[in-house]
Amino acid sequence: MNAFTRSIVQVLRGSAKAFQTFPAAIACAFGFAVVTLIRIQLDWPQQEPYNFLFNCLHWAFAMGAVFSLTVITAAQSRINQKKAFLAANLLGVMAAAVTFLALYQFGGTTPEGSRYAIVTTLAATRVSMAMLVSFLVFIILAGYPKDQSDFSRSLFMTQKAFFIAIIYGAVIMGGASGVAGAVQALLYHGMSSKVYMVIGTLTGFLVFTIFVGYFPDFRKGKVDEHREVAQKQPRFVEILFGSIMIPIILALTAVLLLWAGKTTMSGIGASSFVQLSGIASAYTIGGIWLHMMVTNYESALAKFYRRIYPIAALVILAFEAWAVVIQLGKSGLKTIEYSFILIWIVALAAAVLLMIRKARSHAVIAVLTCVLAVFSVLPVVGYQALPVTAQVNRLEKILVSQGILQDNQLTPSAVQPERAVRESITDGVDYLASASEAKLPSWFDRRLAQSDVFKDKLGFDKTWPEPEDMPGKDNYIATSLMLPAEPVDISGYRWAINMQMESVKQMGTVNGKEYITIDGDKGTYSIYWTYPANNNIPSLKIMKDDRVILEQDMNGYLDQIAAKFPPGKAETYQAALDDMCLKLETPEVSVLLVFSNIDISMDPREDRINYWLNLDELYLKEK
Repeated sequence: MNAFTRSIVQVLRGSAKAFQTFPAAIACAFGFAVVTLIRIQLDWPQQEPYNFLFNCLHWAFAMGAVFSLTVITAAQSRINQKKAFLAANLLGVMAAAVTFLALYQFGGTTPEGSRYAIVTTLAATRVSMAMLVSFLVFIILAGYPKDQSDFSRSLFMTQKAFFIAIIYGAVIMGGASGVAGAVQALLYHGMSSKVYMVIGTLTGFLVFTIFVGYFPDFRKGKVDEHREVAQKQPRFVEILFGSIMIPIILALTAVLLLWAGKTTMSGIGASSFVQLSGIASAYTIGGIWLHMMVTNYESALAKFYRRIYPIAALVILAFEAWAVVIQLGKSGLKTIEYSFILIWIVALAAAVLLMIRKARSHAVIAVLTCVLAVFSVLPVVGYQALPVTAQVNRLEKILVSQGILQDNQLTPSAVQPERAVRESITDGVDYLASASEAKLPSWFDRRLAQSDVFKDKLGFDKTWPEPEDMPGKDNYIATSLMLPAEPVDISGYRWAINMQMESVKQMGTVNGKEYITIDGDKGTYSIYWTYPANNNIPSLKIMKDDRVILEQDMNGYLDQIAAKFPPGKAETYQAALDDMCLKLETPEVSVLLVFSNIDISMDPREDRINYWLNLDELYLKEK
């Protein structure tokens, strides 16, 4: 038997052995698969009343699988007794049961306008954080005893098990789907697409068993030869990490250090904090992870990286802290800033620990990550509560200073505030209105996010900051008009045609063009609304019997719109009703067109203006 065959056999044996080694974890994964199969069999109208129940079960089984993996590993590696093993499996099952009860009883909400409850975002996030903590603790536990492993090798072994399981799963899924496709094409054309969903679900369950089964025997006092194989990095991985990824991270380090020098000379501009936080977060997480992966490398480049990364990270973190302080002063604490601060704390602690304790700090960094993950979902100080509290306090302070908020009542401002104040108020209102499941003060109406309600209650229009430093901002010019929620006077018109529907009364096709027919008292009318292939400006044509009685493109109408709402920047207007209507008259018919939205955009680089007119209703009467 060659090495390749032995490897496959070893993986399959491990998958079968997983049922004995981690029975509670496999049972929870099986429960997850069963719930998924039930959902596949039920069509949405049948499934909708039970959607909340199914989601609770899915989260509970997922939590039970990960938690079982952790507690069983703890029992086997620290105690290795049958009672401890049985207790660990019971704890895993209890974790799934407690998670389900907690979600079902306290983790649901019924959105406005919905008939059924859903799992709240906060509840789902809390379960996710619990799973993350359980998984990190498992990696720590799998790195025991110290003479056989450590956190770095345990982390790599976990990643290796994951990718091996994914590869096997992809092969199984591809092969089984190919067989099913052949059956459908050659033997049974009426085969349901749900067959592929079932195959995917069963494959996912097998992937989990392969993943769990790849781990060595963690029992205390047991030396498993497979551990050394599982923890060993193949040669191609050493090349990938040591010769490719280290230069990439060092190049990103150089870019961020240059940015730090630039900000020292010119100050932090109005660049997107979202973009900065994304780059910095990727650098932080990726850099720490790579430091762990190359801990045992002896190459000169790896040694240089292990020395230079913590020092460079501290320099970059100092400037990132400066950027955060400026951002907080500009728009206050929000979810993005909150998340970035937590990552910054982990990065700062990691940089210091890596300088002092080196490889011994890896488990400590993981524990700190667990602590902050739990902190982020706590009441009052969590990601959902603390930013909302900060934004409410900030908005109240601004509104009170402008005389808009008095005695918990909003009073429209008699004088329009300065632009910076209007921008801050708009920003705060939009954030709070979109903060689902958050406790907001009695004076705050979520409808304030609507432009008309905002202006009615605050006395001025919503105002957003100019994207001064946005790359390519001069390359996109657009205007969007929306139909206001007002009644349309259609007195005198006989027919109303909903142009959004594909079939209205009768529809035919002539030369590939769709048209609608109306049988009137004085003839049969055929109505065409077309977008020519070489032009993006639509046209309306109406024929009476076989004669054209109206043919009109929208050039003149668009000229009027562009003159009144010139495209100067990406902005949406709540247009007046008259702006969104067009009346056309001929000796034989009167026509009223009502547009739901009109979009005009221009790209100066291509010297082209694009138009889109969404025709909502067409009203017609004979003369």
